[in-house]
Amino acid sequence: MRFGSSFICGNPSITSSSVGGNTSVVWFRRDLRVEDNPALAAGVRAGDVVAVFVWAPAEEGHYYPGRVSRWWLSESLRHLDSSLRSLGASLITKRSVDTASTLVDIVNSTGATNLFFNHLYDPLSLVRDHRIKELLTARGINVRSFNADLLYEPWEVTDKNGCSFSTFEPFWNKCLSMPYDPAAPLLPPKRITAGDVSMFPSDTLVFENESEKGSNALLARAWSPGWRNADKALSVFINGPFIEYSVNRKKADGATTSLLSPHLHFGEISVRKVFHQVRIKQLVWANEGNKAGEESVNLFLKSICLREYSRYLSFNHPCSHERPLLSHLKYFPWVLDEGYFKAWRQGRTGYPLVDAGMRELWATGWLHDRIRVVVSSFFVKVLQLPWRWGMKYFWDTLLDADLESDALGWQYISGTLPDGREFDRIDNPQFEGYKFDPNGEYVRRWLPELARLPTEWIHHPWDAPESVIQAAGIELGSNYPLPIIEISAAKARLQEALTEMWQIEAASRAALENGTEEGLGDSSELPAVNFPQEMQIELDHEQDTGTTHLQSTSRRLLDQMVPSITSSFLRIEEEEVSVDNGNIEEESRAEVPMTNVNFVSQNHGAPDQHGAQVLRIDANPLQLGPTRVHHMEHFSEESSSSCSGRDGGLVPVWSPSTSNRSEETSIRTSGYLQRHAQPHQMMNWRQLSPPVRGSWEVDNAVQPNAIG
Repeated sequence: MRFGSSFICGNPSITSSSVGGNTSVVWFRRDLRVEDNPALAAGVRAGDVVAVFVWAPAEEGHYYPGRVSRWWLSESLRHLDSSLRSLGASLITKRSVDTASTLVDIVNSTGATNLFFNHLYDPLSLVRDHRIKELLTARGINVRSFNADLLYEPWEVTDKNGCSFSTFEPFWNKCLSMPYDPAAPLLPPKRITAGDVSMFPSDTLVFENESEKGSNALLARAWSPGWRNADKALSVFINGPFIEYSVNRKKADGATTSLLSPHLHFGEISVRKVFHQVRIKQLVWANEGNKAGEESVNLFLKSICLREYSRYLSFNHPCSHERPLLSHLKYFPWVLDEGYFKAWRQGRTGYPLVDAGMRELWATGWLHDRIRVVVSSFFVKVLQLPWRWGMKYFWDTLLDADLESDALGWQYISGTLPDGREFDRIDNPQFEGYKFDPNGEYVRRWLPELARLPTEWIHHPWDAPESVIQAAGIELGSNYPLPIIEISAAKARLQEALTEMWQIEAASRAALENGTEEGLGDSSELPAVNFPQEMQIELDHEQDTGTTHLQSTSRRLLDQMVPSITSSFLRIEEEEVSVDNGNIEEESRAEVPMTNVNFVSQNHGAPDQHGAQVLRIDANPLQLGPTRVHHMEHFSEESSSSCSGRDGGLVPVWSPSTSNRSEETSIRTSGYLQRHAQPHQMMNWRQLSPPVRGSWEVDNAVQPNAIG
């Protein structure tokens, strides 16, 4: 495929030293700034610098960046290269299928003796960084890594026994009571002496194709990537809307938050700089007796700490982006309905606040954090679609798509965290609408078909009198859909699914304790579901039929393969789910190993050509009787982490828990059990921990990557 836009950095003429000198390779990743960059500062102190960015999308597997995220990355790299050139160096960009070998080639070609980079905490990066450290250390290269993304490293925040926290509140309290403050941000270097890169020129990196150019051009009108622009955005927020943040943060319509999360994800501004500037404001307002300002500071710092906690969870539980931290929820019978999934993506669910949010997401790559909570809660609790589908869609469409933060947000909403939302709780989008969009301006902006509807009915048009509907030019079921499912029906269906989950979990554990079986519902009995590889997101208004009844659906357990949604989309002509009988072992996801890993993007789009079965989704009402379920592979809910040092030490590594299944103690919560205990009497609950409430929840909203 021909791509219409490219990016190339690096100019061999900007060199000042010969090969063989004390040269350091500074490997840029999600730290695209020259200010408060410990790896760059170490390289400048050591001598000549070769600044490198390696683009290896094949290594990202299912988490290849989406269109808007790639646009931001491209613009940020341009900005970084310009800044480096003004200091005397340039950014070398390389396209690669294996980052480790590319870095080895760069080190060999430039005669570098050091490799400096900053830590990342997602499982793919941890494995990759460990491998790179081993490869280059074995060749006599000095490899050092630094903290540039967090206030405190994950291994620094522990309880009195040196163990990691599994809930947010004690983690937050420990961060507040640390004996030392986060390090002060570093100033940018005054100048950089560039190493000789004449033997290793840059590659042209392409981040968009012709079909994406028009949409990407619109993004530039609203956003300004780059570390200097991030610094400006912070200053505007701190000196402007920040003081009223505690009051205005709930408003979905308007710039009421900091909008810093894309800048933080790509490392264009350091969290340490944000923290210290906020603390300065806190001292000023405390001296002035400004209580509203102090409340704004506390709430904003908590949102910063949620971002910290997402990295903390990812480091200590490397599979948190794929599996629930509460073990029994792997038995939940998720609904696999592509019709539901498509309606949610298109903003055609019949619930105005949900639909407005999904259309804004597709048009702009951004959502207010309250709206993120509304649409994700609707996805999981009302539609009962697997949370990993929603997380993957957010990954593909958000400007600030962030694996660790998105995993924390979706696990929290799904009730799969020890201090997450109660799983049986459903928030009515109608009431959420009047809470976060009381005047209906947000809905009117993104749903023009409802623009003439009075505020009284804007969040529940199906209840409006016929005369009001006609005057507003609305035809429910035609130019705006009826609700895809009634909330009362969704609550009943959720309760039945939870009962089924507990029965299966109890029977499986009883079988394990009796030693009679490995467990119920072995995944080998039922193939994993393959979905079409590409899906069209259509905003054209198709004819809607009455959808207040439940559609025919298929239920499976948690770890279903996520539909692969890429930057280009094709219309789905039929609502079919292909069941591949031959790919069970291939598609089962194992723990991330500590050895070398080949990250290969899997193709889940094509059905098996040798006898693949097709499960057709009809439009008949759902029968809420017993459903067929299967047991996904077990995994260890615990992991251990280690690190040999702080800044400048070895690459942080984690290792899976060595405990076997008979000794396993899962993370549990009893909030639901105390209210609905009768279905679970056959279970031995002696290991059940006390109920944990989401005291860190602020107004029913937590999406840690939407900072502020």
